[in-house]
Amino acid sequence: MRKGILTIAAVGLLTTGGLTACGDDSGDKAASTKTPKIGVILPDSKSSARWETADRRFLEEAFKAANVKYDIQNAQNDKTAFQTIADQMITGGVTALMIVNLDSGTGKAVLDKAKSQGVATIDYDRLTLGGSAQYYVSFDNETVGKLQGEGLSKCLTEKGAKNPVVAYLNGSPTDNNATLFKAGYDSVLKPKFDSKEYVKGPEDAVPAWDNAQAATIFEQQFTKASGKIDGVLAANDGLGNAAISILKKNKLNGKVPVTGQDASTEGLQNILAGDQCMTVYKAVREEAKAASDLAIALAKGEKKDTGQTVKDGDRDVPSVLLTPKAIYKDTVKDVIADGYVTKEEVCTAAYTKFCAEAGIS
Repeated sequence: MRKGILTIAAVGLLTTGGLTACGDDSGDKAASTKTPKIGVILPDSKSSARWETADRRFLEEAFKAANVKYDIQNAQNDKTAFQTIADQMITGGVTALMIVNLDSGTGKAVLDKAKSQGVATIDYDRLTLGGSAQYYVSFDNETVGKLQGEGLSKCLTEKGAKNPVVAYLNGSPTDNNATLFKAGYDSVLKPKFDSKEYVKGPEDAVPAWDNAQAATIFEQQFTKASGKIDGVLAANDGLGNAAISILKKNKLNGKVPVTGQDASTEGLQNILAGDQCMTVYKAVREEAKAASDLAIALAKGEKKDTGQTVKDGDRDVPSVLLTPKAIYKDTVKDVIADGYVTKEEVCTAAYTKFCAEAGIS
């Protein structure tokens, strides 16, 4: 199977350095005298399948390969559970803690407590604003949004749309990534709204990336617009599928382009069937590898220089930002070839024909 669909230059910059190589060195000396153990808190399993099907799998692979102890738990979108899990992990002797925050307030409280107990920390996928994590590992999230905006524009052009009305289904308002995605697609679409080439339609954020709420919200948008919606900028595949479910009820699926993100099995199937315009593939294997390399080093009381930083207020957070890729029907096969999903998962009976048409053999 062909690996490494994306160029991950940043990962190559991870070089082991001394304890003062970069960032805050609190917890390093304490970690170096303890048995390395890494705690990971994932956010939920409802907003996106990736957290359990991809992130958990690839993180476990990396930790097992490094022969380090680890504990991966999922907070299931419960802030109280998130903090309880963190407390248990800290008490249980983790020397490095990696979190995907539910919001910056909860995330900051957990990171600050870990720091006070000498536990090294990493923000995984989502930056905790005002936090104290020693590293941040994610994708270039504005680029993710830009690819979505460009993708929707491409699909609208292919449909021959004239002055199309574009609706937005934004991600959770408590997720900093959702803000970055929106900045990215606004950079493409806002000039088109301003020039009157496109018409800005209804726009709503979807709390907690909840797909059921997204369907309700989009149905309300559709009613408000009297059915006149020509394109949907949906911030991930789950939200995209929610919009598609309403379009199907109105026999408009395949006629109204819908975007996505995460290259989920469902999203890829929607693309193959012609109901979804595109998705954004983020090679989670590479994200997990970069984060686990840093976590393993921190757990052993070491540090690495990432060669990149991200601004969080006045703080420069050492970071690894990976490169996302736009996926259309003719490139669904690339996601399968990269090992993110399997042909068997995507090309089920109902999609066999579509897979053959897309060159998936």
